[in-house]
Amino acid sequence: MNDYITASRIRQLTFISILIILGWVLFTELKNFIPAFLGALTLYVIMRKWMFRLVYLRKWKPSRAAAVLMLSSFLIILVPIGTVINMLSSKINFTIQHSSELIAALQSFVKGIELKTGFNFINDDNIKSLGEFIARNLPSLLGATFNTLTTIIFMYLILYFMLVEGRSMERTLYRILPMSDANLNRVASEVKNMVMSNAIGIPLIAVFQGIIGVIGYLVLGVKEPLFWFIVTCITSMLPVVGAAAAYVSIALIFFAQNETWKGFAMLGYGFGIVSTVDSIFRFAIQKKIGDTHPLVTAFGVIIGINLFGFIGLIFGPLLISLFLLLIKIYALEFSPDKP
Repeated sequence: MNDYITASRIRQLTFISILIILGWVLFTELKNFIPAFLGALTLYVIMRKWMFRLVYLRKWKPSRAAAVLMLSSFLIILVPIGTVINMLSSKINFTIQHSSELIAALQSFVKGIELKTGFNFINDDNIKSLGEFIARNLPSLLGATFNTLTTIIFMYLILYFMLVEGRSMERTLYRILPMSDANLNRVASEVKNMVMSNAIGIPLIAVFQGIIGVIGYLVLGVKEPLFWFIVTCITSMLPVVGAAAAYVSIALIFFAQNETWKGFAMLGYGFGIVSTVDSIFRFAIQKKIGDTHPLVTAFGVIIGINLFGFIGLIFGPLLISLFLLLIKIYALEFSPDKP
């Protein structure tokens, strides 16, 4: 019996080792597709209820229901995003073509401050480095368009099979995960709440902050307020810097154009109003939608972007929440005091 058990354990460990090695090889080769998979998972969680309603209540074919939902998401989400990317690309091209003029304007502004304060902030080496930085990094933003297009294509390919085979996929996950049904339901509920909280809450907050920002831009006479509204919405979703990247840039433009009072007014409005609104509504709305702790959101966004890129805005907080939840579930499943 002991020999049999030992041989069985050896076969089991060998099998697990093979699975780990193959899993690691597959992960290494396919890791570039993680954003596509996470994007598909996000859309699946959002569309799941509608998919099941069309298939099981309206008796649609799964392929037809999936096609309609995917087309709807494309029109609602990706067409506006594509328009924004096109607008930003034109601005980036303009910046590249006129980078020397922008640097000259910034240099003139800083020289004025140096004359007033007596401090030397810039020199020829700094200006040369700044020009090289702009020439080197801005084109890379345009080059990212192809990678984004590839990610979107694979995202929708994965999403199609998730929607069509949703019930089967969920039953398989429930069967192989080593948890009780109650704890599996807790994990599923946590994933749903966090995805909905971030997938809906973050864009909602970004648009709201952009509206607050554009009010100030219109009052101060900022040129192309629609463009800066879009920039504010996008940058507000980024950790640490946030919308400050937009209104600080506008303030620098005012300073470079010798409109000093507008520059200081923009900084005051940005840090005093826009940032305050962001701090209040970001955590309030996300906590209301998904009952997310503010620290989970803050640290999750930073971790998520480093791991997954832009989609990490959603899945960074989800990782932290799941980690904390799994600790609780482990205590419930494997506690020595458990009967």
